[in-house]
Amino acid sequence: MSAPTEDEGTGRAIDRRLPEGRSIAITGACSFLGRNLVGVLEEDPSVGRVVVLDVATPPTAGKKTRSYRVDLTDPSASARLAETMHAERVDTVVHLAFLSIPTAAEGWAHELESVGTMHVANASRDANVKRFVHSSATTLYGPHPSNPNFLDERKPLRGIAGCRFLADKIEAEREVGRLADDRPEMDVIVLRFAPILGPTVHSWTTRWLARRFVPTLLGHDPLVQVVHEMDAVGALRIALDARGARGAYNIVGDGVLPLSTIVKLAGRVPLPLPGPLVRFGTSALWAAGLNEAPTFFVEFLRYLCVADGARAARELGYRPSYSVREAVLDFGGALRLREARLLSEPARA
Repeated sequence: MSAPTEDEGTGRAIDRRLPEGRSIAITGACSFLGRNLVGVLEEDPSVGRVVVLDVATPPTAGKKTRSYRVDLTDPSASARLAETMHAERVDTVVHLAFLSIPTAAEGWAHELESVGTMHVANASRDANVKRFVHSSATTLYGPHPSNPNFLDERKPLRGIAGCRFLADKIEAEREVGRLADDRPEMDVIVLRFAPILGPTVHSWTTRWLARRFVPTLLGHDPLVQVVHEMDAVGALRIALDARGARGAYNIVGDGVLPLSTIVKLAGRVPLPLPGPLVRFGTSALWAAGLNEAPTFFVEFLRYLCVADGARAARELGYRPSYSVREAVLDFGGALRLREARLLSEPARA
């Protein structure tokens, strides 16, 4: 039995003797989903240890958490991950290392998400983990005029032509699909989340909707679907234990609403503009680093991209606690509260 050693993420002395219970490794543990899942697992008596594989340690880490500094863009990441998974006897991997906001550093994003997923999948093969849970998004189906009212998991991931932000995530899903094909004995689960909304999550969606005047496309008002942040965390927790669950699952809120209604419920003012003006303004602001997403995302203001959550309800037992309306109201209420606090703060000299 080994003596206590220093935790690489926090510098604390930790005991390397392995406790009873499951060993769950999490990449992207400092993301919204990651840090909340770490907090949930810290309180779960069935979990013996939480193995953080990230460039930092989340603030929700506690006594169960063992943190390893791992950069998924490092060419040696596969070996580093596999070694850690073996040492910690990891039985479940939760892969959450994905960007929620587009970046102009597309080469780095590709290394993190597409190549990084390959590193995590290779390490999981080598470590013979029993379950692999992968975070994805319903936006990968893409907004297209030919989309049906509800997209089920059998529909192809078409993204948006030329959009690297979505393309890297689609490549990551394909890598996870190869893992599932190579290791049929492993439970490989993909959770495709609708845009996550709530008081504390930050993404391109929340930044767009936080504007006082929210730009929309004149003549277009597609139906929109979101999922509340706590329902998203809850779905992750369910996926860790769901027996017989394999493949992709759409994780969505209850119901759909027109885009204009979403904006108004959030307490914002919709600003319908002609398509050319929206595209020009979006392009200029993105080039200046002042916009939450590049021009490709204007398509989400134009066409439908709504997913069918029936499979997750049927096979995972996932049922959202928040409707789409309630999720938007919760987000809007928190937004107004933050604005009120800012207005009430005394001006600094």
